[in-house]
Amino acid sequence: FAASSSPVGCCALLGAGVSGTEGAPRPWRGHQNNAIAVSCSHILKRNRDLTKAWKGKTEQLLRVNEHDFTMRPAFGGPAIPVGVDVQVESLDSISEVDMDFTMTLYLRHYWKDERLSFPSTNNKSMTFDGRLVKKIWVPDVFFVHSKRSFIHDTTTDNIMLRVFPDGHVLYSMRVTVTAMCNMDFSHFPLDSQTCSLELESYAYTDEDLMLYWKNGNESLKTDEKISLSQFLIQKFHTTSRLAFYSSTGWYNRLYINFTLRRHIFFFLLQTYFPATLMVMLSWVSFWIDRRAVPARVSLGITTVLTMSTIITGVNASMPRVSYIKAVDIYLWVSFVFVFLSVLEYAAVNYLTTVQERKERKLRERFPCSCGIPHSKTMMLDGNYSESDANSLAGYTRNQMVPEEEKPEKMVVHLAMSNESNSSRKRGLKGHVGLRIIQNTHAIDKYSRLIFPGTYIFFNLIYWSVFS
Repeated sequence: FAASSSPVGCCALLGAGVSGTEGAPRPWRGHQNNAIAVSCSHILKRNRDLTKAWKGKTEQLLRVNEHDFTMRPAFGGPAIPVGVDVQVESLDSISEVDMDFTMTLYLRHYWKDERLSFPSTNNKSMTFDGRLVKKIWVPDVFFVHSKRSFIHDTTTDNIMLRVFPDGHVLYSMRVTVTAMCNMDFSHFPLDSQTCSLELESYAYTDEDLMLYWKNGNESLKTDEKISLSQFLIQKFHTTSRLAFYSSTGWYNRLYINFTLRRHIFFFLLQTYFPATLMVMLSWVSFWIDRRAVPARVSLGITTVLTMSTIITGVNASMPRVSYIKAVDIYLWVSFVFVFLSVLEYAAVNYLTTVQERKERKLRERFPCSCGIPHSKTMMLDGNYSESDANSLAGYTRNQMVPEEEKPEKMVVHLAMSNESNSSRKRGLKGHVGLRIIQNTHAIDKYSRLIFPGTYIFFNLIYWSVFS
């Protein structure tokens, strides 16, 4: 009976078994007819579900041509509820320059359209691909603030339509969307960003279509393998609210919210650590002799140019925002420290030159005082011994004072020298800052302590505020 694969074939065999060639029944045909009858009843029972045995067109089963599917279900009645759930497949990229993100997801819609109901005994659904979607009504959901989006079409359009006998419909598609994300970079790179993917009906207001999350927060599923190179995905959650347009009205809007926290280790290696090294390198000039002008100048210029390169590289990968970022504060303060180290040597070199010029003028003004020992300048009268006169034997005649004028002029000279020394000591005791300026070694000495201490204090405040 293998040839009897349809109810029509079974009935034909059963009729042939009842009547013989001459109209008289044969004895062995009774058992044969019983077997054929059992087989036929089994095949008829197995093929009774029209969803599996329908040989006509799908449009005839779903009565697509009998209804106007340009209108929404229950047109003129209450708003049709459309449930939505989403499964995020991947979060592809986050762009700070363009301030957007790219996400691939499975978007599913659930609604009921009684025009698509069909008879079925076992309540099994019928599944179709994207070709039937163009012939029936589907929700016109779009992504608000999206820049680019497309439905995957490899190897065919990634669209599924599942219709149940009572008219319930499941409409699923695989979509990749690039949407805008308003980012705040005031704490960059120690920041956290919250982005949202928004879904909304384009044509139907809340009076015609009620868009809602099918299972609340459980309507959003994510793949556990989702990861980003620069961010840690902290949380996914859903919200919904009404959106108002002045010319069209109120619309239901669904939100897919996710929070991202930036990984700091990359920026520590690429930005913070090099900037700190440049600042510390600029302090090396405080230990170099102030007379080594090429060494200290080249070191200062090198550190300044390196800091400028670091600042330029960081800003090149960031949007041109009009406010100050956290990384800008650190880099520009570091740049100021490097620049001040260059100015410090400029001050040291200038004050050294001024001091040497003053000493040169003083030697030119009092040429004889340089040959007299410091202990002898304390003499306040003209009585000096012969050994004192012998100490001046190495001077030429024009440097020596004439013998007849020696007591008077020597007294005057020593008095002026003593008066000058005493007035200078009184001035230095009253002005400690002036002593630091006149002694160029003191500027480098104090810089070795002030620069590192101030920079460490700045780092303590910076990381306590922004971390």
